[in-house]
Amino acid sequence: MVKIIFTGVMLFLTGCVGIPEGVRPVTDFNLERYLGRWYEIARLDHGFERGLSRVTADYSLREDGGVRVLNRGYLEKNKKWKEAEGRAYFVEGPDHGYLKVSFFGPFYGSYVVFELDHENYQYALVCGPDKSYLWILARTPEIAPALKDRLVARAAALGFETEGLIFVRHP
Repeated sequence: MVKIIFTGVMLFLTGCVGIPEGVRPVTDFNLERYLGRWYEIARLDHGFERGLSRVTADYSLREDGGVRVLNRGYLEKNKKWKEAEGRAYFVEGPDHGYLKVSFFGPFYGSYVVFELDHENYQYALVCGPDKSYLWILARTPEIAPALKDRLVARAAALGFETEGLIFVRHP
């Protein structure tokens, strides 16, 4: 019985670190180049980000070899900033844009970089364990409309419901 419970708990804890069907993490990923500040250009809606504008994600190295994740956004209705600090670790190795991230306890979710500006590391498409999680990130608060359209089209072609994207304000 203990073995069954342990197996069930392990499946539950690891069940959120999968990759959505048809999505492939980028290869030749370079963490050093990915570190630093990213601006959220667009996202699919989730309660943990609902109502936030000026959303950023800062990535830095942890002493244990993982990645420190600091997400920050401004909650307009309360006129205050919200922050969440987490940690991330590679799932398949440091050359794949596939990490697991946790913001509380032993619970991890997927962080899959599936489109990336390999030349300059200026934009990325990121998803979670299923197609209800999607982010367009960039090094600047705004990106060119043609690039935005291309990234949205790429996500839509993979089955993400891009008509639900929230485009983040960065005043």
